[in-house]
Amino acid sequence: MASEVEKKAVFDIDSATEVVQELRASFVAGKTKDYEWRRTQLKAMLKMMDENEPQIIAALRDDLSKPELESSIYEIAMLKNSCKLALKKMKHWMMPEKAKTSLATFPSSGEIVSEPLGVVLVISAWNYPLLLSLDPVIGAIAAGNAIVLKPSEISPATASLLAKLVANYMDSSCIKVVEGAVPETTALLEQKWDKIMYTGNGRIARIVMAAAAKHLTPVVLELGGKCPVIVDSGINLQVATRRIIAGKWGCNNGQACISPDYIITTKDYAVELVDSFKCELERFYGKNPLESKDLSRVVNSNHFARLLKLLDEDKVSSKIVYGGERDKSNLKIAPTILLDVPQDSLIMNEEIFGPLLPIITVGAKSINSIDKVEDSFDLINSGTKPLAAYMFTNNKKLKEKFVEKVSAGGLVINDTTVHLAEPTLPFGGVGDSGMGAYHGKFSFDTFSHKKAVLYRSFAGDAPLRYPPYTNGKLRLLKALLGGSILGIIRALMGWSKA
Repeated sequence: MASEVEKKAVFDIDSATEVVQELRASFVAGKTKDYEWRRTQLKAMLKMMDENEPQIIAALRDDLSKPELESSIYEIAMLKNSCKLALKKMKHWMMPEKAKTSLATFPSSGEIVSEPLGVVLVISAWNYPLLLSLDPVIGAIAAGNAIVLKPSEISPATASLLAKLVANYMDSSCIKVVEGAVPETTALLEQKWDKIMYTGNGRIARIVMAAAAKHLTPVVLELGGKCPVIVDSGINLQVATRRIIAGKWGCNNGQACISPDYIITTKDYAVELVDSFKCELERFYGKNPLESKDLSRVVNSNHFARLLKLLDEDKVSSKIVYGGERDKSNLKIAPTILLDVPQDSLIMNEEIFGPLLPIITVGAKSINSIDKVEDSFDLINSGTKPLAAYMFTNNKKLKEKFVEKVSAGGLVINDTTVHLAEPTLPFGGVGDSGMGAYHGKFSFDTFSHKKAVLYRSFAGDAPLRYPPYTNGKLRLLKALLGGSILGIIRALMGWSKA
């Protein structure tokens, strides 16, 4: 069902304009607003994943050498869960929400109506190329929008498969995939959209936001940052270490926006922590992790070179306490632990997005002491706000201070990354780590306009609001807007005396 526009060898501004015009015509016709259309598209997406899981896993393997378990669970299964939740809850989400009204508009009733925004653009990332492409699309469909999806060209096998599957399974008059790189994305950004959602890095986000500003288009930006992990003493160290490993190397080998970026602990506890990492990493990935089938590779040679630049800096390379091996021909770097790297090093001043994990120490005593708590929080808050922050502790007061003091997109205590799987929690950043949120109903809300509706009858029409204005009317209107029954009574008494 691909249109002639999609078959063009060159996708330029004219092509993008035609795509948007076609989708807008479908939206204006009311096609996407219908509940049955939304339900049909979500069921088609479920069918698409059910019938093509082996091809999806193969594409993810081609792009990232992603292990089958990670592809099946963290991409396909999570996407299916999002679909099923939307199918189950969508009718309820679409219902108007009753809103209380005040004396100022009495008698009246109010409601909040969720209406689709229109034609939206989703620009996704390469690291989870299926999940980060289609999860926002689920929210956009559930909310009743027409959609263009622009998958990342850095994961070409998955992008090509997505274009083919979406065209075959879904309504191409309302949902389209545009493949390509910078020229195609630039052509799309020239268009007027009703919302743009971008997942990626801050540099491109600024370009997206600048393009959106020309049309006053709202944006959702899902970015990243240096996600810290505070590790306190007196915990189950084996469980903590395993959970950090699962969130770091078990999530695309550190190539995840919520992956632990660095650890903060005390000097005394750091040695135990490093020993625990050595033991568990060898248990999970063997004595030669470069040969492990359970680790993704670095996505391409550019990112490989970037990671080696971080690792081979003079002031950093001597800090490696575990790992550091690399295989350039296969784009693999072994899980690597570094201890006490300098704060002014490259690795501590940009998001790592790979299999390197520095450990920073903050004194000789337990983090439980108040001064050390403030040290670790100050270290986190001195930089840009991360997409996620993690803490491992059994100390109740420390947990409370962590939640109170640390600003991040999301916090997890005694685990890492798992908040991503909770549809009842919003997933999004703050500050440099992004704006807006999605997952579950938050996805529906992100792609909806909340329309305020107030209903009144012709009864109860008071002359207060109409000229000629008097002091009595002024007193009564102030009392009505103030919402005080006593004030209204006083105003009425004062007015009647006048």
